[in-house]
Amino acid sequence: MTDQEQKVLTAMKNAGKPVRPGDIVKLTGLAKDEVSQAISELKKKGKIASPKRCFYAPFEE
Repeated sequence: MTDQEQKVLTAMKNAGKPVRPGDIVKLTGLAKDEVSQAISELKKKGKIASPKRCFYAPFEE
């Protein structure tokens, strides 16, 4: 897992609710493109889900 993916996943867990990519940008300070790439990779790896359109949340471990 890359540093960006880890930052995005941590921000989602800390939010405690489904968040939008724009919220993650604010929480992490990463660029929008970096957040989008990390979300895409995390979805492929099965680490996050999209409970509703444009919102993302981590799977509980």
